[in-house]
Amino acid sequence: MNIHEYQAKEQLAKYGIGIPAGHAALTVDEAVEAAEKLPGPLYVVKAQIHAGGRGKGKFKELGPDASGGVRLSKSVDAVRDNATEMLGNTLVTIQTGDEGKQVNRLYVTDGVDIAEEYYLSMLVDRATGRIAMIVSTEGGMDIEDVAHNTPEKIKTITIDPAQGFMPHHGRSMAFALGLSGDLNKQAQKLGKQLYTAFTDMDCEMLEINPLVETKDAQLLVLDTKMSFDGNALMRHPNLMELRDVTEEDPAEVEASKYDLAYIKLDGNIGCMVNGAGLAMATMDIIKLNGAFPANFLDVGGGATTEKVTAAFKIILADPAVEGILVNIFGGIMKCDIIAEGIVTAAKEVDLSVPLVVRLEGTNVAKGKEILANSGLPIVSADDLGDAAKKIVAQVKDAA
Repeated sequence: MNIHEYQAKEQLAKYGIGIPAGHAALTVDEAVEAAEKLPGPLYVVKAQIHAGGRGKGKFKELGPDASGGVRLSKSVDAVRDNATEMLGNTLVTIQTGDEGKQVNRLYVTDGVDIAEEYYLSMLVDRATGRIAMIVSTEGGMDIEDVAHNTPEKIKTITIDPAQGFMPHHGRSMAFALGLSGDLNKQAQKLGKQLYTAFTDMDCEMLEINPLVETKDAQLLVLDTKMSFDGNALMRHPNLMELRDVTEEDPAEVEASKYDLAYIKLDGNIGCMVNGAGLAMATMDIIKLNGAFPANFLDVGGGATTEKVTAAFKIILADPAVEGILVNIFGGIMKCDIIAEGIVTAAKEVDLSVPLVVRLEGTNVAKGKEILANSGLPIVSADDLGDAAKKIVAQVKDAA
């Protein structure tokens, strides 16, 4: 789960981490009120979307010469003008794709006198089972170019969670940023605070870009992104309240209501599978047979008829879907339950695209019998390879 910049900063402030003063706004008037609460005379109006690259982004409705999603404002009137232009319009960045994202929230912050910009992030390194702290002296909007052109300027410090954040980690981070004296001490303290926040909240990723050194020699978090491990959110009801479903794909939001793992893709063959590994194999074999999957959908190991029906409806709600492949290996999940869900869903949605089903495992004979007696044009498959060939052929014949 991702949250907005202003929400992430509110969480970091609880750990004593320095951030510029700022206030969120949903309307132009609220943006003006936010600016009036700040000392000024320089304000920053920032679009709040779940994507990076906002500063270099462009609004679809405003033309290529308009300013991006992060704007300096030298007066309250300028804040009003910028808020008016930004709210309700579509911001396109390198991370949103061409469709962009509509800006529904703003964050108005106090201006900062910047002396230097740095980059700092933490993420889970699954290859080592450790937390990786990534730092660079080259923070700012061009960090992607730094990673591509001068990767030697990016340093990685790994932290064993069994040991935790130790003083030598803080020193390594501070020296990697080239800091000395009091700034070095501030950086060491900041590293410990960030690690504590990262682990306390079960973060997957915490990025600060830029971390700035002000002209009065203070370290401040100028911008941040934060995401959380979805499997751990039951431990953090306070974080769940920060979820903004308007930033998510509606189908993925609907899937989450039924505890379904769904991700929309660009193909035309809908997939319903149990188990992430089997789902990946199913998508691969569809592609090997000359077609492309329209989604990743894992119904899990304990799906009910209700969940299967919901999964079917979510797949068919995608207008790009021209056929569906159901691939179930019944262990904990019984094949007859899957079959009942398929039949129920197909009847409810008035199935109009080819459907191929491969069942194997517990109660497979009973499941196949249910499908055969359903009166629906369901094509059975003997194995995964057979299923992929049949659904691709069915879709081509229907075209």
